[in-house]
Amino acid sequence: MRIAVVGLRFGAAFVPIYQAHPEVTEVAVCDLKPDLLATVGDKHGVARRFAALDDVLADPTCDAVHLATPVHLHVEQAVAVLGAGKHCASAVPAGTDIDGLRQLVSAQRASNRNYMMMETAVYTREFLFVQDLYQRGALGRIQFLRGAHYQDMDGWPPYWAGLPPMHYATHALGPILHLTGARATTVTCHGSGHMRPELHKQYGNPFPIESATFRLEGPDLTGIAAEVTRSLFETAVTSKESFDVYGDRATFLWQQVPGDEPALITLHTMEPGAHRRTVSVERPEIPYRPDLLPTALAPFATGGHGGSHPHLVHELVRSIVEQRAPAVDVTRAANWTAAGLCAHESALQNGAPITIPAFD
Repeated sequence: MRIAVVGLRFGAAFVPIYQAHPEVTEVAVCDLKPDLLATVGDKHGVARRFAALDDVLADPTCDAVHLATPVHLHVEQAVAVLGAGKHCASAVPAGTDIDGLRQLVSAQRASNRNYMMMETAVYTREFLFVQDLYQRGALGRIQFLRGAHYQDMDGWPPYWAGLPPMHYATHALGPILHLTGARATTVTCHGSGHMRPELHKQYGNPFPIESATFRLEGPDLTGIAAEVTRSLFETAVTSKESFDVYGDRATFLWQQVPGDEPALITLHTMEPGAHRRTVSVERPEIPYRPDLLPTALAPFATGGHGGSHPHLVHELVRSIVEQRAPAVDVTRAANWTAAGLCAHESALQNGAPITIPAFD
């Protein structure tokens, strides 16, 4: 398999992982900035270098493309990749509007090529830990879920300025939906705070923070709600993600803040003669999971975004080799992204309930 990584400001982190994968025979790189292209190419010994995505798509030897490009280009570029008969991986979110998501889904189905949204939050060591708890039944029945992602994006590239928080909600919402296999069906969302005037111009978004409640649909999830909060600007907070799962046997609480380890709270069986059930609180050591990876990728398991990068690469590659849909395929990518887009619409309508379209 030959793969090209396009967009090296973030995508450079994936180049050595693809190079190490035993089923990838060649990695190419692509970026519009000649200096960045040369720096990354030289650092990793990459021979094949492209100055534009069109050049990658015209190359018949390239089997797959990993897009680590600006958000507003994701749909257009992914559709082009799929239309060229190549498999596509894309950074989050999948798109910026519902019509674009429909185009993306149609393009994938017409191409019969794989599309995977590279959502880091569903391959962090913390997520893998709680996923194991859930699958073993240690949490019991899920009663409620909560996710949050706080980040100050001042100083980022100009296309981020003023972006509606829920347009980039998948880091907070993805773990909730991926853990349970659920789809968010309806949403009520409220915006909060005040943005300085120049941040209004690009997207017409007045809110630095948006907080939403989603109704979920899926196996054993009737009547279950999830809460998601997202901030991007004008809020004094340490950059963090959080993911809480409340079960009737145990609850997992994760605040991604240095020095604040996840907590596992277990509600024990009522003892004879006792007046209340006892609760224990543990601070479990959350392991990285190199055991889930090929030996050659194990050294990358402690890397960026909670060790998620090699797991993303391996899932993409194996899905192509095995001719199956990847874990976060085009349907899940569209469903997760659409939930955030609809949440912002609800916030603009002062919390009016919005039905989220399904792409199944």
